Amino acid sequence: MEPVSLQDFVCALDPASLPRVLRVCSGVYFQGSIYEISGNECSLSTGDLIKVTCVRLQKVVCENLGTGQTMELAPNFQGNFSPLTGPQSYGTLEDLVSATTQSSKQLPICFMSTHRITTKARVVPQEQPLKLEAVEMHLGTCCARCVLGTGAQQVILHLPLSQKGPFWELEPGPPRTLLQVLQDPALRDTILTCPVLPWHSLTLMPQYEVEAIMHLRRTIVKIPSTLEVDVEDITASSQHIHFIQPLLLSEALARGGPFPLPTEILEVPEGPPIFLSPWLSSLRKGQRLCIYGVASPPWRFLASTKGRKVPRHFMISGAYQGKLRRRPREFPTAYDLLGALQPGQPLRVVATKDCEGDGLENPGFMSLAMGDRLEVLGSGQALGVQERDMNVLVCQRLSDQPGEEEYEEAEDQEQILLPLHFSGGFVEELGDGRRYSLQDLIAQFPLPCEVKVVAKDASHPDDPLPSFLGLRLEEKIMEPFLVVSLDSNPEMCFEVPPRWLDLTVVEAEGQPSQPAGPLPVVPVEELTEAFYYHLRKSPAFEGQAPPPRPPKSKGLSGQKKQVSKAKGVKVPTEPKFLLVTYFIHISVYMSTPISQFIPPPPLPTHPHFPSLGSICLFSTSVSISRMCSL
Repeated sequence: MEPVSLQDFVCALDPASLPRVLRVCSGVYFQGSIYEISGNECSLSTGDLIKVTCVRLQKVVCENLGTGQTMELAPNFQGNFSPLTGPQSYGTLEDLVSATTQSSKQLPICFMSTHRITTKARVVPQEQPLKLEAVEMHLGTCCARCVLGTGAQQVILHLPLSQKGPFWELEPGPPRTLLQVLQDPALRDTILTCPVLPWHSLTLMPQYEVEAIMHLRRTIVKIPSTLEVDVEDITASSQHIHFIQPLLLSEALARGGPFPLPTEILEVPEGPPIFLSPWLSSLRKGQRLCIYGVASPPWRFLASTKGRKVPRHFMISGAYQGKLRRRPREFPTAYDLLGALQPGQPLRVVATKDCEGDGLENPGFMSLAMGDRLEVLGSGQALGVQERDMNVLVCQRLSDQPGEEEYEEAEDQEQILLPLHFSGGFVEELGDGRRYSLQDLIAQFPLPCEVKVVAKDASHPDDPLPSFLGLRLEEKIMEPFLVVSLDSNPEMCFEVPPRWLDLTVVEAEGQPSQPAGPLPVVPVEELTEAFYYHLRKSPAFEGQAPPPRPPKSKGLSGQKKQVSKAKGVKVPTEPKFLLVTYFIHISVYMSTPISQFIPPPPLPTHPHFPSLGSICLFSTSVSISRMCSL
């Protein structure tokens, strides 16, 4: 096949013959940074191979032959078209008949008038097709015998040859739709007319969108048919050509198979690693993989170690088979106790340090000693400083020996009130020594949850979780993973999250090797610290609003400010005032008897003080003088 323009090839293409393989014989390149315009390819190189899979009609440009004006028609345009035999019109019927005789054409012929024709029999609308069958005498006048309409509703009209037009000669046949005109090769580049359009003679120029596959293109390429490029059809000699189409793991996950899927890595995404796993270093270009499908169950748990200065972070699969035991939770404030209280679940804690009630703002608070046992009842209100209501935590003091409080009367049990900002420190009292599976633990207790792994997963000999003093199960992650194995080592399977590790692969030939029995998937993956904090900021955790801040205690400075405001006293903070105040304190210090010896006051600090050295020298001299006088 000789090279033709892409537009001519697409217009003459039979959709039933797809797919077709084309070679670009004369490429085109749009200079600049634009590679695609509106999602369409606009640059092709000479020698590129294109496998056309689909052709879609985008629009049709209609052009007026007389003026060159254009308009766009949608593919679903409802008007009908009739082809004209030539670009010229005829002024009278006599001119039309003479032109037909001179061109050796035989009657009948079809024609139309661009103006309305009025006769005694009826009115012929403009651009209504008529068939001229013969020229004969009618009522003493030479007339053209014409037929209006088709089928059983034909009307015979006798029009005098002197009837004025303009008249246009039409090709025989009924009017055709837009798609019928475009699909008929004989009507390509033909002059047409359409009654619903304002122009009497026009041409149609269809514009298509070509969908094709190209080498190393991950997605379907869309090419406008009007791209100025010449192509050659090489379908007959392209049986040996294999188009390599890259595939992202996320796309393999979205299309859902077929699995297992043998692949080869084309590209690994750049960036810091997300896992501290040995298999991660094997993911490089050229490595063959086998994708077995979506991991089950589809949830993971984010966990961090306890009892270490630098915590380690893990992602635990929902299929983890180790055994866990609950660990006591630690609560630094009474507000944390209130947040951990769940309806229908008693919460008992033990105080971890002593605290006197005299320094607190709540007069109803009693002292706590290290080891005191409390049961958290809920929130309440009490009268605080300045006779204002304040939110408190209502607790019940229990006996020193567990089990004795069940025999005490309710009225004899002591209730205490803790301000929510109270930072005494508490540890949960647990009487639960059961060993849970991960699924049972999550089903019965809310997250976060403190646990200790007491038995490792038997399917994972290198399970690191039992070696830690404790784990904090933080969040449940609903993110699909793909089960993948290395082609060189089918027995080592791991789970890859396409959202965070989206490899670019290509389907490979051959049958994948299927391990005998269940897939030996690693259920625990250690996360890098950078990825852990990136994960905590991901949209999966954005919906979890942080708890509101607990109320703060008004310390001594806050009380002094309130007293000062109440008395209407304004405390100056000017540098000169602070310096004079310091000198007065020094004077008082020098006049103090030795029996009431106090250290000199601290030096006030202010950005506008004079030289610090001069003040220190003055302070030193005062101290020496004081010591000499003693």
